[in-house]
Amino acid sequence: MTLADLPLGPLERAFVASLQRLEPAAPEPVLLAAALCCEALASGDVCLPLQRFAGKRPWPEADLSLPLFATWRAQLEASPLIGTSDDYAPLILVGDRLYLARYQAYEEQLAEQLLTRAADAPDVDEAQLSDSLARLFAFNQQSPDWQRLAAAQAVRRRLAVISGGPGTGKTTTVVRLLAALLEQPGGERLAIGLAAPTGKAAARMAEAIRNAKADLPVSDAVKDALPDEARTLHRLLGSRGDSPKVRHDAAHPLALDVLVVDEASMVDLALMAKLVAALPPKARLILLGDKDQLAAVEAGAVFAELCEGRGFDSQATTDLQRLTGQNVPVETPRSRLGDAVVLLTHSHRFAGDSGIGELARRINAGDAKGTVALLQEGRADLAWSATPSPTALIERLEQGYAPYLQAARQTDPSAAFEAFNGFRALTAQREGAFGVTGINEALEARFKRRLGVPSRERWYPGRAVMVRQNDYALGLFNGDIGLCLKTEQGLRVFFEGDEGYRGFAPARLPSHDSAFAMTVHKSQGSEFTEVLLALPDQPSPLLSRALFYTGITRAKRKVEVWALPARLAEAVNTRAERAAGLAERLALPSAQTRATEAVPAAKPDEPKSDQLSLF
Repeated sequence: MTLADLPLGPLERAFVASLQRLEPAAPEPVLLAAALCCEALASGDVCLPLQRFAGKRPWPEADLSLPLFATWRAQLEASPLIGTSDDYAPLILVGDRLYLARYQAYEEQLAEQLLTRAADAPDVDEAQLSDSLARLFAFNQQSPDWQRLAAAQAVRRRLAVISGGPGTGKTTTVVRLLAALLEQPGGERLAIGLAAPTGKAAARMAEAIRNAKADLPVSDAVKDALPDEARTLHRLLGSRGDSPKVRHDAAHPLALDVLVVDEASMVDLALMAKLVAALPPKARLILLGDKDQLAAVEAGAVFAELCEGRGFDSQATTDLQRLTGQNVPVETPRSRLGDAVVLLTHSHRFAGDSGIGELARRINAGDAKGTVALLQEGRADLAWSATPSPTALIERLEQGYAPYLQAARQTDPSAAFEAFNGFRALTAQREGAFGVTGINEALEARFKRRLGVPSRERWYPGRAVMVRQNDYALGLFNGDIGLCLKTEQGLRVFFEGDEGYRGFAPARLPSHDSAFAMTVHKSQGSEFTEVLLALPDQPSPLLSRALFYTGITRAKRKVEVWALPARLAEAVNTRAERAAGLAERLALPSAQTRATEAVPAAKPDEPKSDQLSLF
């Protein structure tokens, strides 16, 4: 079997062809490694872990096996196409990890800059900080108060990584830590920026901070200095279309003293590396996210890797106890980021008897039997359909969306959005009867019949859509939800905005899809009163613990799971780590025994953008 006979995609074939032009005598195992490295990137892995594939058949349908590890590695080391981190070559070999050169550079650069930033402690007025923390977090009775500790570290460090599940108070923490920063000497001069990976997340972050200002026990001057606008990371950096280059970089840094990034678990390696490089060396970087949520659609799971090895050593514990009066547990860090990482553990949304909260804990613990047992208990906020059928699912969704369709008969966008956010269908994948496309098509056919709308009509009162691409002229962004309502001017699609609801003629909208069902990926950062999560009826590489956890924690009051027991177990048991080396680069020398072999990553269902130039 030749390379031409392998089931490679067009990107992989083009990459291999370019390598053959550079080195006509390149041996087949080297070219196979290059193709697999390219495929790994498309699956969300940053690199190709050679030991995972050595001696195996990488494509089950192809009768071809790779060399054993030692032989394969020797062939790679001998090839002029492959270099070390100091070489200029298309592919870079680091240990048993093979990288496309661009991604090795991203990872190495990001690790070095994060370590430099974490090691540089700014000057802090500790007496003022202690007073600020006591006043700003007086409402918390938990011990230790991790929100207060996170705020203390964010003021005392140039890097802060704050992770917490839904309802753990990440926004409350960040608005109060920003207030504490502004109360420091010279704080009134700080240039503070807010950013998030998507327009929807940025708008939600800005709104949350605006709402939280009023209750702060600080002066009006501090309230006025708090930012109330947020941008997408791409807009902040000045992305240039399909080019991997951005306007702001180390040579043209952002004019910021503090940058807060929300939903940081959605930021891929390439974007995070560009972001950190564009920050002035003395600026503070504060990353907020949930380490257990789905990783970025593109390559890398940066936020989760940053959270590995967290802990407070004895010096950090002593300092924090002096500043906060909190009894801080000593936990030896395994990462050189050390005490820059804080995990918020107390959920204010899910009470101790919450079924959703307990389900989330069992999923993250990998307890498949416990997950099934909990769903069988009949908790008020949990429901499980263990023998789902497509027809029954559509009937249940039609029932679930009935209050929304009733509200959509009126012309009030506020009432329509409130009803639409009361119930949402989430899926693991796009295709199939239990996927986004199949569900939306079946549901819309039923809705049109109920409303008396001809099947060929695309637009009707109540149609829900999701924007697929950013349109800065209209102020609409990928992931924004719009609802079609009847007005005196005809049908208009309304979107939530900073100053109320904005209506657009349907013909003006950028590319969009119907949105009665949406993927769990697209739901990240959103909250709904009730969620119905439908998992596929067949085994799927998309099913993972992170997807299951992310889906059920979008609900505030009730979760309904439609899934076969086998799919539940598959999701809970599959920890979809991504092959990468960032955590190892950040680890303390004694902790660098972390396995580099990773479980194959779940393939995302969204397109890639930074693979246009691979080396």
